[in-house]
Amino acid sequence: QVQLVESGGGLVQPGGSLRLSCETSGFTFHGYAMRWFRQAPGKERELVAGIGNPASNTNYAESVKGRFTISRDDAKRTAYLQMNSLKPEDTAVYYCNARLRVLDGRDFQYWGQGTQVTVSS
Repeated sequence: QVQLVESGGGLVQPGGSLRLSCETSGFTFHGYAMRWFRQAPGKERELVAGIGNPASNTNYAESVKGRFTISRDDAKRTAYLQMNSLKPEDTAVYYCNARLRVLDGRDFQYWGQGTQVTVSS
């Protein structure tokens, strides 16, 4: 059974930091790219950051570059999103995603249930 469980969300003041975690089970973690998405009320879900394997392959949305850092620990089967200098516009539900695309075109994706991040004074 595949599981992705996010944690670490909460309420933080502008300029503050949070670290999200995504603990996984039920699939071959090291073979998957890990991504963080977010969805604010009334908006579409957007990609925030992604990390491949090797972990040197990362990408970020322009809006979070220099503030957010994605990482992974294959031994712990966990992905992380360190969020610094948070802004009110970062308020959203954050989702963890695992993705594997194979050569025959199949695209395997798994999602977590989401964790709320609220940035407000």
